[in-house]
Amino acid sequence: MSKFWTFIFAEIISFIPGAIGVFFTPHGASNIWYNELSKSMLTPAGWVFSVAWTILYILLGIALYLVIVDKDNKRVSKSNAYWLFFGQMILNALWSFVFFGLHMSAMALLVLIFLIVVSIYMARTFRRFSTAAYYLVWPYIIWMCFATYLNATIMFLN
Repeated sequence: MSKFWTFIFAEIISFIPGAIGVFFTPHGASNIWYNELSKSMLTPAGWVFSVAWTILYILLGIALYLVIVDKDNKRVSKSNAYWLFFGQMILNALWSFVFFGLHMSAMALLVLIFLIVVSIYMARTFRRFSTAAYYLVWPYIIWMCFATYLNATIMFLN
């Protein structure tokens, strides 16, 4: 597979949790439950989430691509890196389902905590193959920490 198609593949893969999450995420006034929740004063406008997630998924796709094309570490297996990436994708999609689909903010908070832990391990594993991939995962981790704060605030206020 050429590097171009490998890059496209990595980007498509990285957007899968977002595509799944769209089925559960509220859009404007369409979700009465979410709109009636008490939220943090730091909760961004809805459009900010769309922009942030698009950027984060692009960065994750680039990070995955850098791991896939790495040829320097022939003695180190990439399977752990791929499994961690897959694990964070599942947890990312699961959070949307648990929070928006099931309305279980406490359980969603646990999912976010596991997501952060898995993402940190993923970043550390990616570093074996590409320092740039390691740094590209950190905006995602930081956003997950902010999402944890927002989720916890909703849980405690409601």
